[in-house]
Amino acid sequence: MALTHVGLQKTTLLDFPGEVAATVFTPGCNLRCPYCHNPTLVQPPYPDNLLSLDELDRFLGKRAAVLGGVCITGGEPLLHDNLHELTSLIRSHGLKVKLDTNGTFPERLAEAEVDYIAMDLKTAPEQYDTLLSPTKNTGTKIEASVAYLKSAGIAYELRTTVVPGIVGPEELKSMLPLLQGAEKYVLTPFRPGNTLAADYTELKRPSDEYLQQFCNMVTEQGIPCTLGQ
Repeated sequence: MALTHVGLQKTTLLDFPGEVAATVFTPGCNLRCPYCHNPTLVQPPYPDNLLSLDELDRFLGKRAAVLGGVCITGGEPLLHDNLHELTSLIRSHGLKVKLDTNGTFPERLAEAEVDYIAMDLKTAPEQYDTLLSPTKNTGTKIEASVAYLKSAGIAYELRTTVVPGIVGPEELKSMLPLLQGAEKYVLTPFRPGNTLAADYTELKRPSDEYLQQFCNMVTEQGIPCTLGQ
């Protein structure tokens, strides 16, 4: 799948640690997470206001002096076999690149020329095929991507959105072996709103106390864990 158009958030102070950044959204995703907050980017028809790469190039040319980097998110950016064209475009303006990924393309992840990677661990590896993925053996790909991040020498974080029915205590326990040795792990709460599946739109947000219990489970295993927003 070739990347030709992207969405754009012109400025963010949150998406790229330590950088004033722009966020680029790539259309298309290979997972079907029911709680996804970017449902218009999962599958066609995509929004009409996406920019061509030429338009993005012109924007970055005007904004490069005030930006430190660009966060590429989705959708799933690594779904696109020409993602290197986007990363090269960003780097041509002297900007750093952060990649957000679901970790289902370990080979492409290893080829990505980026400065920071944030990978979502969405649930226990053995649960992906049942809960989130239309294809099989997704958990094996997740494990391969995590192994790569731990050995690649690139700044990274692993993160999980705590969603009722998707991530509970048992799922977290199954994820702990993957988390061992991780540089940084971030737990964030599901938030109701515009979601891919209508029955998640008004699902209750997990409490701060519940999230802290999860974080405690992780830190007790010697894994650095923080709570996100």
